[in-house]
Amino acid sequence: MSDNTEFNRLWWHSRRGMLELDVLLIPFLEEAYRDLPAEDQARYHKLITCEDNDMFEWFMQRSRPEDPDLQRIVDIILKRVQPD
Repeated sequence: MSDNTEFNRLWWHSRRGMLELDVLLIPFLEEAYRDLPAEDQARYHKLITCEDNDMFEWFMQRSRPEDPDLQRIVDIILKRVQPD
């Protein structure tokens, strides 16, 4: 499967039912995903299999994922939109 096909699939899976998630995930995917190491790309794949409500809570920093891999990718995305 071509990289472009895989990227397009990721793009569609990154579209969520909540605008708040779309405005985080789509720009992250388009602007930062390809520059991530393979391990973090795998973490992103894992993230987009999660429930929207869980992701919303994580990105609003109301709770944290129990899985350290998910916490890492959430932190990466948040750091991109909330730099120090």
